[in-house]
Amino acid sequence: MKQSAGSRRHLPSSPFNRPAQADPPVELFDVGDRVSHDQFGLGRVLAVEGDNDAVLIDFSGRQGRILSPYSKLTKL
Repeated sequence: MKQSAGSRRHLPSSPFNRPAQADPPVELFDVGDRVSHDQFGLGRVLAVEGDNDAVLIDFSGRQGRILSPYSKLTKL
């Protein structure tokens, strides 16, 4: 008799079939925050659009608009 996949127990050390985890909270930025982007480097937040849906950042004279969830952007 075959067991269904739902009745199998999960081994803590197994990298497969892990229970779904909640996404980490989206980082909130304010005007004037110093940030670092993986591709564009260091910058300063010039504007925040909507309810932190996007941020406009000055990267040493080059401006960029980064959309939420900001996976490559960190606050310094």
